[in-house]
Amino acid sequence: MRTNRTLIGRMLALGAGAALLAGCAGPVTPESDIPKEPFGTTPDGQAVDLYTLRNHSGAEARIMTYGGIVVSLKVPDKNGHLGDVVLGYDNLDSYVKNSPYFGALIGRYGNRIAKGHFTLDGTTYTLATNNYPNALHGGLKGFDKRVWSASTRDSADGQQLILSYLSKDGEEGYPGNLHVTATYTLMRDNALRLEYSAETDKDTVLNLTQHTYFNLAGNGDILNHRVEILADRFTPVDATLIPTGELRPVESTPFDFRTPTAIGARIGQEDEQLKFGGGYDHNWVIKKEFGKLELMARVTEPESGRVLEVLSTEPGLQFYSGNFLDGTITGKGGWVYEHRAAFTMEPQHYPDSPNKPDFPSTELKPGQVYHNTIIYRFAIQR
Repeated sequence: MRTNRTLIGRMLALGAGAALLAGCAGPVTPESDIPKEPFGTTPDGQAVDLYTLRNHSGAEARIMTYGGIVVSLKVPDKNGHLGDVVLGYDNLDSYVKNSPYFGALIGRYGNRIAKGHFTLDGTTYTLATNNYPNALHGGLKGFDKRVWSASTRDSADGQQLILSYLSKDGEEGYPGNLHVTATYTLMRDNALRLEYSAETDKDTVLNLTQHTYFNLAGNGDILNHRVEILADRFTPVDATLIPTGELRPVESTPFDFRTPTAIGARIGQEDEQLKFGGGYDHNWVIKKEFGKLELMARVTEPESGRVLEVLSTEPGLQFYSGNFLDGTITGKGGWVYEHRAAFTMEPQHYPDSPNKPDFPSTELKPGQVYHNTIIYRFAIQR
């Protein structure tokens, strides 16, 4: 096992973070090949940059170093017209002041941990209860609010942005110096691929995900979007949205998306789980081999013809129907984000796994390398 001093020293060399991704073939590109522009400065004086990835079909992804946030994602509709399909803001200040995790890289722990406590190796760790009474999405200043180091690369699969960050031991209450690398690739087939890797020098828990808010029409609400989720079971929650530990069959419930169903078809039913979430805000247990990259879900928007396919190596998928959007946020281009103006599809481990020994483990130990791949792939249905 490597010594802590050796690992910490390597972690601090953030510029070498891309070396962790042995699969990233291809030379680092000149900055001019992948445009970079200033996107503002954080309240503590850190400069934030915005990178633009493009492919030959015209698709475009703009990602900033603050929070690894996907600021915009432009893909074609059935008529070949490019449109932005993600929610967000036109400026950094709005992300800093009031953002419900628009487009963000989530960590150290995506989703909720009950009452902000978990025990590991006999030690109880205390986290911020920023979604009272629970911890949510990494805490008060999670990965979504950190400025990441960046480099670019032109790979065989498409243009890449590689972000690196060292989360120090004790940050937001989590143990271990954790070095994280996140690689965004805009694929030639109009997919945005995210590859996460991480190493720690101390036993810890880790659950990274991506929190982009999608609207495949680029306007209006998402109630007519048709969703298919490849899952026979989901994890029901209590009134604070913490899983009870049960893996409940979706059959004969509003959570059955085994065949394509409009988001709005059953969202208003008299169902306790829908009331707890204010709609869909639950984890589905995906039918696939653990750790294998496979299809999780498919979403179709009839008017634009856009289709989003979600693939991942993770065991669960959190589907959220924009329940807490309420018209108080004005986003890009002056669009007021009303109730259910977007949805999220967040591949991840199950919520509160550190406190649920029967759930797939989220523990990461020294000497292990964490890997997580998420693909958002776009197509057209005519």
